[in-house]
Amino acid sequence: MWRNISKVVQLQKAKFATSAVPAPQTKPEILYTGLFINNEWVKSSDNKTFVTENPTTGEPIAEVQQAGKADVDRAVQAAKDAFKLGSPWRRMDPSERGRLLYRLADLIERDRNYIASLETLDNGKPFLAAHYGDVAGTIKNLRYYAGWADKNHGKVLPIDGKYMAYTRHEPVGVCGQIIPWNFPLLMASWKLGPALATGNTVVLKPAEQTPLTALYVAQLTKEAGFPEGVVNVLPGYGDAGAALVDHPHVDKIAFTGSTEVGKLIQRNAAGTVKRITLELGGKSPNIIFGDVDLEYAVEQSHMALFYNMGQCCCAGSRTFVEDKIYDKFVEMSAARAQRRKLGDPFKPDTEQGPQIDGEQQGKILSLIESGKRQGATLVTGGNKVGDRGYFVEPTVFADVKDDMDIAKTEIFGPVQQIIKFSNVEELIERANNSEYGLAAAVFTKDLDRANYMIQGLRAGTVWVNDYNVFGNQVPFGGFKQSGIGRENGPYGLNNYTEVKAVITKVTDKNS
Repeated sequence: MWRNISKVVQLQKAKFATSAVPAPQTKPEILYTGLFINNEWVKSSDNKTFVTENPTTGEPIAEVQQAGKADVDRAVQAAKDAFKLGSPWRRMDPSERGRLLYRLADLIERDRNYIASLETLDNGKPFLAAHYGDVAGTIKNLRYYAGWADKNHGKVLPIDGKYMAYTRHEPVGVCGQIIPWNFPLLMASWKLGPALATGNTVVLKPAEQTPLTALYVAQLTKEAGFPEGVVNVLPGYGDAGAALVDHPHVDKIAFTGSTEVGKLIQRNAAGTVKRITLELGGKSPNIIFGDVDLEYAVEQSHMALFYNMGQCCCAGSRTFVEDKIYDKFVEMSAARAQRRKLGDPFKPDTEQGPQIDGEQQGKILSLIESGKRQGATLVTGGNKVGDRGYFVEPTVFADVKDDMDIAKTEIFGPVQQIIKFSNVEELIERANNSEYGLAAAVFTKDLDRANYMIQGLRAGTVWVNDYNVFGNQVPFGGFKQSGIGRENGPYGLNNYTEVKAVITKVTDKNS
């Protein structure tokens, strides 16, 4: 289980120096930079390329082939051919599909040090987080869904009359999957695992900022033995994603990213009535009552916001703190933010690397300025760091009001907003006063109060006395504008199957 990855990373830091983790490979020897279509590496149809850069330095890593509409057409055709009735993939036993997923997980485990290094280089997240969080979580997710491959079955139904009725859970077909840049590898596994376990074929588009680990995994799917056309990976920009959404032979779209883009996908998918799942933005309330262990609550709230440089859709970015402990909580939170180690993500003591790119850095700094203009108290941080890369200081605001931009807008950066409350009934309304509903948390020693809050909070996940606890067995997704559908667990399989009812006339029937 991928449980509270921030804690796992902290526990492993002491082991790093003892070679429990091999040294990271800061200059990867192998980079796959092409389009992966039909188990082959090809160039883009129009010879366009783009540069993926190292956010720690702002320097180029590699030039990557840029997929366009013609390439999407090629990849979709390959996936469609692989899904044809009677193809090797369609005739494959479900248990064999599971074996291929187990094999893919084994290959990722074999290359985990290299893959973690690649993720850190392309994304900027600390190597320990990539190794113990993202790569380990990817391996577990694929193994979890490998076990489901031969267990997703229908039911025999007691229909009235002289009939036999049963249901089949059939794969949807060709699935377009569009993944974000904040957890590139892990989000690819969240998409690939259930799609492949249920017998679909895939055209996956990684974010243009972070294509390298998805492309490496593409090569591993070939090594694992997946048939031609089952997995196709197309690096590119938004036009490639739009072409996937618009394509008449793509049966389903799965997207993780911003609510703004999710709305575009939902509108465009309506033209062909595609099945869609959307895991979108968040502005999650993290509620701290006055009876908590203050030191513990401060640390958990710190990690709830600052983990992954604040680039988490479920980040606890509205920290509601009861008035009687508010001042002390602000003081301790600022001190913890000041201790946060910012720097080279390949160094084992680094807690926070760079933001993903200059655009994201600029957005974060702009919102920090809006917080100051609107009257919030900047307690610590608030500045760009250095003249190389895209670093932002760990930042804490106090005296934040519900109507301020920083309290409403998803900042997606290392900016903690601490908001005071006193009335519990009013608090539920305030916590729910958001277009988002992805996650929430409650910290209290009063179980009755916790259960009351759980019932009132409109969010897809509610944590109690902890934050960022995930399990492959547990669904994840949002209410309201935080998305449609669920990923992970048995619920994640529902996104990738159609239910077919079969009714057969029989000559006689006895109960």
